[in-house]
Amino acid sequence: MSLTGAMLTGFTGISANSMGIATVGNNLANINTTAFKGQRTLFETLLYQTVNEGEAPSGTSGGTLPRQSGTGTQVSSIQRDFRQGSFESTGFQSDLAIDGEGFFILDGPAGQQLYTRDGSFHLDETQTLVSANGTAVQVFPGDGAGGVQIGSLSNLVIPLGTANEAVATTQVFLDGRLDAATGVAAAGAVLTSQALMTAGGAPATASTALTSLVDANALPLFATGDELSINASKGGVAVSESTFIVGTTGTTVGDLAQHLEAVLGIDTSAASAGSPGVTIAQGPQPPAGTLVIESNAGVINAVTLDNASIINRSGIVDSPFDFTTITPALGGGVTTTFAIYDSLGNQVDVRLRASLESKSEDGTVWRFYAESTADTDLSPALGTGTISFDSNGQFVAATGTDIAIDRDGIGATIRLAFTVDFSGLTGLAGSNGTSELIMDSQNGARAGVLTNYSIDLDGTVTAVYSNQQEEVLAQIALATFINDEGLVAGSDNTYVPGPNSGGPVITAPQTLTAGRVIAGALEQSNVDIAREFVNLITMSTGISAASRVVRVADDLLQELLLLAR
Repeated sequence: MSLTGAMLTGFTGISANSMGIATVGNNLANINTTAFKGQRTLFETLLYQTVNEGEAPSGTSGGTLPRQSGTGTQVSSIQRDFRQGSFESTGFQSDLAIDGEGFFILDGPAGQQLYTRDGSFHLDETQTLVSANGTAVQVFPGDGAGGVQIGSLSNLVIPLGTANEAVATTQVFLDGRLDAATGVAAAGAVLTSQALMTAGGAPATASTALTSLVDANALPLFATGDELSINASKGGVAVSESTFIVGTTGTTVGDLAQHLEAVLGIDTSAASAGSPGVTIAQGPQPPAGTLVIESNAGVINAVTLDNASIINRSGIVDSPFDFTTITPALGGGVTTTFAIYDSLGNQVDVRLRASLESKSEDGTVWRFYAESTADTDLSPALGTGTISFDSNGQFVAATGTDIAIDRDGIGATIRLAFTVDFSGLTGLAGSNGTSELIMDSQNGARAGVLTNYSIDLDGTVTAVYSNQQEEVLAQIALATFINDEGLVAGSDNTYVPGPNSGGPVITAPQTLTAGRVIAGALEQSNVDIAREFVNLITMSTGISAASRVVRVADDLLQELLLLAR
């Protein structure tokens, strides 16, 4: 090789190592760049000048080696390192990091898709999730039914501050324990009033006018327009106060009996044990003309009335009735109250009373009564049903679980229909022999405001409303490539497919080869600063050595030029 060739060979070393230093410089400059992937410079030899390819060994010679002269080096490739970077917790819920394979998809200019590992996202003024430079993040949109439309990409809009509609309750889930040690509800409480008589001394019947009744002193008990205030308790819980106006609400003793039966919520269906209801006795026991109130079976359903329970606020006789309990209720039970919601989001309170109806070697059967003062009918009674357990205390079945509350005149849907799920109950014994009945959950809600959102590991974006309701908005989409190193890097931490990357495979996180999404964190640069400084030393040493070759070749050329003087 000539001295000029040696000089050019040294120059290739300077050029190649200079590019290596530039790569190191870029790595170090981006040591704090989110999700930056470092690069390394790889070298290869240039064309060799072959003087002789060498000779094979012979009987008289051991052969000769090839005689070749190198012409220097060049950069063969600058390889990008796509190994996972460490994570930094940021606390910003819009920050996302990918743990594993994949790239976020951005809607670039003119619809071109860009790909990035940089998840430093935020909501812009339109509440669209965008990258740091304002490019929209692509997601699979929600389908409105709790799922997402895989395969269809769109922008993600999270409309914080917007309201959602109220959700009417359709399901109620109860939990608890109905202890079989409870006494069987064998009878309901029976109450009687004094025998009601007319001015002529005849016992009252259902058709007797209230204005015809007199007390023991022959004073009229009622006059047209008298306002009766009715207060009572049932199972130890106060019944909502009711008003009966003589001549308006009703005119006869039978009308008052029906009103009492309704406001006390006594269930008179054929399924109820005994003869519950409010009747007028025909004698001899109780005496004819007596109001007889028989509650549903069990202490939990027992009606309590006394002489102060019905007050005539405008009549001559202010306490027209004197009630006495002649038969106490038998059998224990349990009651609970829970709140549900109608179609306007109004809270509707429902009370459930359960008493033990029967027990045998096959298990136990409990009867429940549902009632609500929010029912726009006069009676709060909603219906009755049974809950059955086997001999191991495990839930078997329930009847009468479909319940409806009339909401006429409220403005909401006229019937609030819901189903009660008792499958969470057991019939097991408790340590203290008492039963427990509570609402575990229900699916209704008031109207709410979108106050927050969350992003799960699978990329599901869920809106959280102030009424505790949740809605799936979308799912973050990821793109994977056969060869990540074939991607072409652009500005703003983005990549586009290259000839050697293969096309994008767009999928949801945690499917196929795509990794998971971590919210509230960012991936850091994977640049190793120690290694980069070592590379910087070796590259600068390479330049120094190549420069020395150029200088020596130049010195020798100068010596040759002096020979001609």
